[in-house]
Amino acid sequence: MKIAKNTVVTVRYKLSDAQGNLIEESSEPMVYLHGGYENTLPKIEEALDGKEVGYQTELQVEPDDAFGEYDSNLVKIEPRNRLPTPLEVGMQFEGTPDNEDEEEQALIFTVTDIADDKVVLDGNHPLAGIALRFDLSVTEVRAASEEEIAHQHVHGAHGHGHDDHDDDGADDHFRSHPIH
Repeated sequence: MKIAKNTVVTVRYKLSDAQGNLIEESSEPMVYLHGGYENTLPKIEEALDGKEVGYQTELQVEPDDAFGEYDSNLVKIEPRNRLPTPLEVGMQFEGTPDNEDEEEQALIFTVTDIADDKVVLDGNHPLAGIALRFDLSVTEVRAASEEEIAHQHVHGAHGHGHDDHDDDGADDHFRSHPIH
C-alpha cells in the first residue's frame, strides 16, 4: 500500500542536527495519520507521500519548516521566589510570553539556569533554530479507521488511545501529536 491521505504510517527514525550529531534515535517507531493532520512535520509527510514499506530516506528540515527560529524574546528572567521548590534545571512550566496580546497561547517554559535569586526560563522549543536531519525508514502502511480519521490521529499501539492510561514514560517527541 502506498502512503496517501488517511493512511497510518509507521516509521523508524534517527534524528540528528545538520552536522550529524545524534539528537534522538527512536526506541519505538513514530506512528502518524498521513494527510495534513499535523501529526508530524509537513516536510516529513511531503517526503513520504506516495512511498511504500521499505522506503528509506535522509531528509534535512530547516528551522522554518520544523520548530521555528530561536526567539530571544521568549527567554524570561524571573525572581526565584515566584517558582515552586524544589527547582531544577530542565523543569518545565506553562506560561505566556511577556506582551500585551491577551489571546496569546500558553507556552511551555523550560528552566535553563538558576542563579541566586533569579531563574532563566526559555519558551522556545528545545529544537528551535536547529536544522534537523531525519533518517527515515517506513516499516508499515495501513488504511486508517473511520474513528482515526474522525479524531485526526492514530489510535492503538504507538498512537493515541482515548482510554489508554498506561503511561510508561517513553514519550518520543515526534509521535502522533500536533506540532506547531
